[in-house]
Amino acid sequence: MDKLFKALADSTRRQLLDILYANSGQTLTELCKQMTMTRQAVTKHLLLLEEANLVTVVWQGREKLHYLNPVPIGVIYERWIGKFERHRVEALHTLKQALGKSAPASS
Repeated sequence: MDKLFKALADSTRRQLLDILYANSGQTLTELCKQMTMTRQAVTKHLLLLEEANLVTVVWQGREKLHYLNPVPIGVIYERWIGKFERHRVEALHTLKQALGKSAPASS
């Protein structure tokens, strides 16, 4: 989990994830064209994203294709965000039911 949060903490890595979200399965060359940094810098960021399991790679011949792996972000959602949202939804549902019971019957 620490590697995941470290990877997401950097704006450049989040930008790479956004690029892969829009068009997954890109080569390093394709990704570099969309970034304002050296190829070596993009490679370092991609390696950290791979270590955090946010990016997976598939070799296609001599090309290495980079794909977004949304599963770790889903885990963050379930563990850190979803449980808080669930309470809000339940509270709104309870409020709706209470308001429905107190409303006068319409003819």
